[in-house]
This record gives sequence, structure tokens and C-alpha cells, in this order.
Amino acid sequence: MQIQVLKSKIHRVKITQAELHYVGSITIDQDLMDAANLIENEKVQVVNVNNGERLETYVIKGERGSGQVCLNGPAARKAAVGDIVIIISYAGMELEEAKQYKPKLIFPDEQNQLI
Repeated sequence: MQIQVLKSKIHRVKITQAELHYVGSITIDQDLMDAANLIENEKVQVVNVNNGERLETYVIKGERGSGQVCLNGPAARKAAVGDIVIIISYAGMELEEAKQYKPKLIFPDEQNQLI
């Protein structure tokens, strides 16, 4: 039996852009992606701390070191620039593997930079 478990989390990053007229997704600074073990096109859940909105989308690589976190397309209506969000990815694994798995959690500073 496979279960879904927390794979990685970027905890409390600030939305730096919201681009409504875009195909869709969330653009994330490559440094944050690498630190959180996220890859381009990976499905993520975005939870907005400011308004309680939750959405699922996929990751696009942003400029390395920029601190960029941009919601694109219709998701741009779910957050305002400056909102704090949590970005979460999950993985499916066998129960015994899941019991041993340690998710990758990162806690960037107020400028979305790695601490």
C-alpha cells in the first residue's frame, strides 16, 4: 500500500509577484527549489497564511538568488504581493519507507533568502 507523505516544504515565503495573464503555475527562485528538493513541473500545494486560500499548481524555475515567488495565471487571484505562503510537495511511498522518510523543510528569511 502506498500513502502520500510530506516530501518537502518551503515555510513562510513572501509572494513577490502575481501575474494574472500567464498560462499558470508558481515561479520559485532556483535556490529555494534546490534547498527544498523541488524540481521544475513538480506539483505543489500553496497555502496562503494571510487569507487561508489553498491551491495546487506546478513549479517553474525562477531566477537563482532572486527570492522570486510568483503566482501565475488564475492562481494570482489567490494571493497579493506581500502575502506569506507555505509551499508543500508530497510523495507517494510504501508505508514502511514512509515511516523512515525525513522531509526536506526550509525556513527562508523575510527576503525569501536561505538562512
